[in-house]
Amino acid sequence: MEKLLKDGRLCKLLEEVDWDLAQAVRAGKCRHCGAKLHCGDFTRKPRGMVVSWDKRHSFDCSRCRKRHTPPSVRFLGRKVYVGIVVVLVAAMMHGPNARRIATLHEALGIDKRTLKRWRQWWLDVFVQTPFWKANRARFMPVLNEAGMPYCLVESFNAEGREGRIKLMEFLSPITTTSGKGVVAM
Repeated sequence: MEKLLKDGRLCKLLEEVDWDLAQAVRAGKCRHCGAKLHCGDFTRKPRGMVVSWDKRHSFDCSRCRKRHTPPSVRFLGRKVYVGIVVVLVAAMMHGPNARRIATLHEALGIDKRTLKRWRQWWLDVFVQTPFWKANRARFMPVLNEAGMPYCLVESFNAEGREGRIKLMEFLSPITTTSGKGVVAM
């Protein structure tokens, strides 16, 4: 896990994907009134990886001031930890026990209550989102929802860099309320 947290190439790839997602939103017009969008990035102080991601891309309408935040592969909604850390650490808690939680807490410095909360979010909230209900049929064989997010990590072969990118791209719609009826974390 420590090797992943210091993977500069992964960080660069995630930045590039986020930039592309942001430019696609910026090229459009306001969904509400059709006016031009202006840069309205907001600051972030992500935890969990050594990264210099101090801004989340976002845009404001020049007329109605509505915010248009593009999906992200770096951040999972309002979570303060980097998205890939939330996904992979929660997956590592598959079949959690006190020893595993203690090991993750000690190795990563993430509070034990936060680790448990992430795990419960995947098991209780994520599997009930419109996003998951609309996309779960894409997986064959059917994923075991009681094994979330571990089964997603396995399905995308996220042990490798490319698999991690594809997994985060798949999850990117849940990172914003500006998406198509998707509720952010």
